[in-house]
Parts: sequence; C-alpha cells; structure tokens
Amino acid sequence: GSERHGNAGCVLLAAVDIQTACLGLYCGRTVLSVNGSVETYGDCGVCPRGQRTDDNKICRECMGSPDRYDWLYLGFMAMLPLVLHWFFIEWYSGKKSSSALLQHVTALFECSIAAIVTLLVSDPVSSLHIRSCKVKKLSDWYTMLYNPSPDYVTTVHCTHEAVYPLYTIVFIYYAFCLALMMLLRPLLLKKISCGLGKSDRFKSIYAALYFFPILTVLQAVGGGLLYYAFPYIILVLSLVTLAVYMSASEVESFKDLLVRKKRLVVLFSHWLLHAYGIVSISKLDKLEQDLPLLALVPAPALFYLLTAKYTEPSRILSEGGNGH
Repeated sequence: GSERHGNAGCVLLAAVDIQTACLGLYCGRTVLSVNGSVETYGDCGVCPRGQRTDDNKICRECMGSPDRYDWLYLGFMAMLPLVLHWFFIEWYSGKKSSSALLQHVTALFECSIAAIVTLLVSDPVSSLHIRSCKVKKLSDWYTMLYNPSPDYVTTVHCTHEAVYPLYTIVFIYYAFCLALMMLLRPLLLKKISCGLGKSDRFKSIYAALYFFPILTVLQAVGGGLLYYAFPYIILVLSLVTLAVYMSASEVESFKDLLVRKKRLVVLFSHWLLHAYGIVSISKLDKLEQDLPLLALVPAPALFYLLTAKYTEPSRILSEGGNGH
C-alpha cells in the first residue's frame, strides 16, 4: 500500500513538473523578486526586451557585450547604405566630379553621425558601448517561428529579441540615416546645383528613398542569414563589382589605372572591402595565421590586369576569324 502510495506521489510530482515546465524554445519566466538566494518567478511567457531565456527557461538580462564578429556584422549593415549612397551619387552626377565629391563627403558624414547617435541611444544610454545577448544559433533571429501551441489550438506568443540588440539596432540606424539625409542633402544640393540639371539634382535622394525600405525588409526577413553569410557576400560582391568596373572603364594595364585618380580610389575602396571580408571570415582569432591572408587582397586585381589583354573580345574575334 505504501509502495503504491509512493508511486502515486511520483506520478503526481511528474505531472506537476510537466504542467509547470515552460513550453517552446523561447518561452521563459520573468524574475518577479529576489530575496537573498531565493527568486520568485512569474508565469511562462515572453521575456521583456533586453532579456532572453537561459538553460532553465528563466528570463535573464543581457549583460554581455558584442564580440568581434558581431561588431563586424554591424559594420557591414552600416556600410550598406553608405555604399549605395556613393553608387547612386556617382551614377547621377555624371561628369560633375566636384559636386559629386561634396555629396560623397556629406553621405559619409550622415552615416557616421547616424551610427554614433544609434550607439548613444542604445542601452546603456549615452555610451558608445552596448550590452547584448550572445547569438547561439540561426533560430535566435526568428523567434516568431517558434511560438508553441500546447493544445494545437491556442498559440503561446513568446516572440522576443533573443539576439538583443543586433536585430533592432539596424532599424534604428537606418531611421537616423534617412532623417539626416532628408535634413542635410537637399540643402547641400541647393547650394551646389549650378552644375546639375533640375531633374537630376535630387535623383540620388530619390534613389535612397527606394533603397532604404528595401534594406529594412532585407534586415527584417534575412537578418539571421546575413549574420552568417555577410563575409562571403562581401568577397563575392567586391570581386564582381571590381571586374565590372574595370571592364566598363576599359582598364587593361597599370598605366590605365594611373591615368585617373578616381580609378585608384575605386580600386583601393574595393581592396578595403575585400580585406574586411577576409577579416570577417577569419575573425583574426590566430593573428600569425590570419594576417598573411590579407596579402591576397590585391591578387584579383593583379590577375585581371595581367590577363585583360588576352581576353580582349575584339582580339578573340579577330584570331577566331584568322583561324577560320
């Protein structure tokens, strides 16, 4: 009898444990009060902003700081609008290099100020440091996909920013970028508009009004994928755009590069992007192994310049014609 009673007690305890267990990957209990070493917990649900669940499904404050890879990711997301600004300014300014240069500087100023202000308003406020939670896996970026349905009817909503603040800080930065651009750029363009037509004057601003919503959607949907893939995206894009630029500018030798300073500026900016990609992949964990990899940065450009004369379309066609 006592044995049966003991078994019943175990079953009852197990049932209580199952009932009180927090379901779902990201549901947790908030700490209501702490009395010495004893903590009182609330109901199982969503963690407040700036917290994420620990291994025991308790919501804990994010007290860490971003590691080197996190900062490199934030740097990449900060560079995207700047690079797009520069591209469209160049695209629409045509031959008016003096007005383009001023716009380039203004775009850099806007993005730099936006980045500083974003860090200052993030927790802890008025500091360039930010506190964050560690990214453990891809699903941390998409907590909305892991809301549990215990009875397959009602859904327990536990969506919160498990990668705080890496997801939302990018949106805040883009908002400041857009606000500063709308404040500063029209005033600048009114001052230097002598070289630009009325229709072309604001085209770079109109382009930004298109690409900012696209970047926002990209971060909202693909933030987690970008976090893991951005070093490879940088490497591929820097290689492709450099090859396209050199072929469009008809650069076939080192002499062609030295003719115009602008070509050298474009080349060095691509090299910087390429170096950024290599650093992001290696994370510079082992300096003696990873730093020599930076010697590979000029390799694609050198390869292009050395082989460009052999791949000239007219030459290939003429040789093909002679052979025929």
